[in-house]
Order: sequence, then structure tokens, then C-alpha cells
Amino acid sequence: MDEFMQEAVNQARKSLNEGGIPIGSALVKSGKLIAKGHNKRVQENNPILHGEMDCLNNAGRIGSFRDTVIYSTLMPCYMCAGTIVQFKIPKVVVGESRTFPGAKEFMQQHGVEVTDLNLQECVDMMNEFIAKRPDVWFEDIGEVDSQ
Repeated sequence: MDEFMQEAVNQARKSLNEGGIPIGSALVKSGKLIAKGHNKRVQENNPILHGEMDCLNNAGRIGSFRDTVIYSTLMPCYMCAGTIVQFKIPKVVVGESRTFPGAKEFMQQHGVEVTDLNLQECVDMMNEFIAKRPDVWFEDIGEVDSQ
């Protein structure tokens, strides 16, 4: 596992330790880590603060994102994928897509190169979380019925 995916995994573990969903992200520009983030939906009671969104928020205004790569421990959802497409981030490297297929085809249709590393560590982390906190997970992916 390269250092950037390792940072995304570290961020996922940080979220888990904070009581949140274990999804982490890292943004690389010109071969250097420029931002990292993790899912903070639970911690900050913010429905759109997914790992990729937190990472991009932490990057701030960097001008063009066209020479960046975003790493995520899980395949980005349509919200995060839309932001990736909007900012013209050319490449996404993900830890896994077995527990959540996300928006891979959407990104590819918009010219984003998507690499799925299928890392067992990422799969295990998500499976363990989903087994323990299905209510939080299904809320995160928009699968909770109206109350």
C-alpha cells in the first residue's frame, strides 16, 4: 500500500476512533500530500461531511485540481463523485468497492480514471462497522426510511 492510501486508511481509523464512519481520504498534488480528511457526519452532525468532502474542504482553494489525485478508502458516492467531476480531479484511487459500489461508472463516464485496489483491510473495516452500526451506515448512504 502506498503512503497516500495509508494516510486515507489512517484517517478512516481516526474517524472510527471518534465514533464516526471509517472512511478516510487524502488529496495529492504533484506527488505531495496536500490535504487529508475523514467522514465526520456523526461527529459534526453534518449530513454532507463525507471523507472526500472533508478532505477537499481541508485543501481549501488551491486553484486547479486538474493535477491532483484523490484517495479514498471506499468508492465515492454520487455526491462526492459529483464534486470530483466538478473540480475535474482526473484520478481517484479507492481502497475498496465491495461493501459499497458507489459511483464508479459515473466518474468514468466523465473522464475520471478510477483505480480500485480492493484492499482487504478496507473491506474488513467497513464490514465490521456495518455489522456494529447498521443504522448509521444506512443513514450515511441514504437508505433510511422516513421517520
